[in-house]
Amino acid sequence: MGRILTLKDVDFAIKGGSIYACGGGGWAEHGRMLGTAAVSAGQPELVSMDEVDDDAWIATAAAIGAPGESTNWQMLGMDYVKATDLLQKELGAPLYGLIIGQNGMSSTLNAWLPSAVLGTKVIDAVGDLRAHPTGDMGSLGLASSTEQMIQTAVGGHRESNSYIELCTRGATAKVSPVLRKAADMSGGFIASCRNPIRGSYVKRHAALGGISIALGLGETVAANEGRGATALLDAICDYSQGNILASGVVSKRDIVYTDQAFDVGTIELKTDKGTVVLHVMNEYMAVDTKEGERLATYPDVITTLDKEGAPVSVGRVKEGMTLHVLHVPMDNIPLSSSVKDPEVYPIVEETLGINLSDYALKNTGA
Repeated sequence: MGRILTLKDVDFAIKGGSIYACGGGGWAEHGRMLGTAAVSAGQPELVSMDEVDDDAWIATAAAIGAPGESTNWQMLGMDYVKATDLLQKELGAPLYGLIIGQNGMSSTLNAWLPSAVLGTKVIDAVGDLRAHPTGDMGSLGLASSTEQMIQTAVGGHRESNSYIELCTRGATAKVSPVLRKAADMSGGFIASCRNPIRGSYVKRHAALGGISIALGLGETVAANEGRGATALLDAICDYSQGNILASGVVSKRDIVYTDQAFDVGTIELKTDKGTVVLHVMNEYMAVDTKEGERLATYPDVITTLDKEGAPVSVGRVKEGMTLHVLHVPMDNIPLSSSVKDPEVYPIVEETLGINLSDYALKNTGA
């Protein structure tokens, strides 16, 4: 039996998703809007892949972009529903359910409203347990596939006539940048439904249980809020099997927004043991010492928490702020085929100017 998601689950999804957001993953306010609308409109149902037929059609619900304070973005909950409906019509068959490309402040809840309105299930599987900058990183290994896939996008800032509806077909790696550009043209943030695949493929390639893991972390956070920062940080580390990699004061923040809808740059944290550098492409992708020693690399979970233990997104990091860096090694999380695919790394490495794949692929066993 599936699990009917409730208003309490909305809170858990935001609290847990905000940590797995790794500095990105949308907005908590947007997630609350999506989740509240879903549980008010219907009964979104979370189902395990054990309950899904191998031939069932499953697609990915995702938000694309970097909705920072510098962009004029607008996305309504029904944009996710419209994107799902567009894909079903183009596919010519009903979708059984939706997975998400990643957890995040809002992305953990991306599939809930279509479930409530259209009846699609919220599948307990993710393209990546943690948030990441490109669609290919949550594509379940389809980035290198030449198969023609359907991708739709809906949303945009209405008052500036930036609303867009888009339906595309093509190889995933060719089409994903089109949706990224549409996100920029729409104001920086757009809803998408993409890559319909069979249940058997999801079972082999997704990070199974990814939604439940985020909900569990959120429940842990809720149970430990009010007990003090130390108790909360300890509880987060215990549940996630992570550790506090560094703690200190933000000495430099150098992040720019690009026309590919990415926030790119570095954040430097001055600690008792020296300065550490957090590399950002929407999310935290690596941590180095100032001398260049690598301390953490995607797909590790890398998240900044404030002095009280609450997650802080890249867009809200300020110089002079005290932060803790949570690190969960990739060995301690379920990994999908996406993060083991060498094709997903070059664009990120080129943008950041650092190596990721030598660390990531070696440690994932790819």
